[in-house]
Amino acid sequence: MNFQHRKQIILQTVDEQGSVDVHELAEILQTSEMTVRRDLVQLAASGLLFRTRGGAMKVSLATDQFRFENKAAVNAERKDYICQLAAQEIQEGDIIFMDCGSTLFRLCQFIRNKRITVITNSLPVVAELMSSEVTVNLVGGEVDKERQAIHGLMAEEHIARYRANRAFMGVDGISLEHGLSANSEKEASIAMAIALQTDKVYLLCDSSKLETNKYLYFAPLSLFDILITDKEAKPDVIAAYRQAGITLIN
Repeated sequence: MNFQHRKQIILQTVDEQGSVDVHELAEILQTSEMTVRRDLVQLAASGLLFRTRGGAMKVSLATDQFRFENKAAVNAERKDYICQLAAQEIQEGDIIFMDCGSTLFRLCQFIRNKRITVITNSLPVVAELMSSEVTVNLVGGEVDKERQAIHGLMAEEHIARYRANRAFMGVDGISLEHGLSANSEKEASIAMAIALQTDKVYLLCDSSKLETNKYLYFAPLSLFDILITDKEAKPDVIAAYRQAGITLIN
């Protein structure tokens, strides 16, 4: 496949999904990740897309300072499907942790009428649930303006004071070989702190993140109890995860 053909497919994929990583593009194009990276550099130089760590995103999203709302809108249908499944796991009276991922933000619309307590480090989640039936506990600490979330030592100490029935967390990458990976130490440390204080951990992960590896490996697959993903996940990948002993809902 020549560059012009790859270019067309890459731009179409980025336009449809909002963002995409190198590994996914390499599979779609049936080429090497090195070739994909070289193509992305060329397309970014022409102003056709915006390079990110490990992939690319639409210029229209990037020029808006990576606003949280834009990230939450990427793969919205997949995320909503996952969140509907997650909401079915939550019982009246539950105390749950929710992290600051964009997928978790979309869970809010499905739990607004539940009489539960949510402990979260996400400012958008707090804002979304303020006028709902949910009791909200905002984790204290230093505000990460880009992520619109609370991180740091004080946040981890706050989390350590509470116990929850369930935790719902996102992840940047997951693979059978390496486990869980994140784009930053901040996100990884919050995930670890939450998992320690929870009876059951649910990992909400759209299918594009399955069998991908990001900047920082931070935990084995045993960190979570249940993986919730969407119907777009490849059957052989789903089978491999189940064969590895992972409880999976999709």
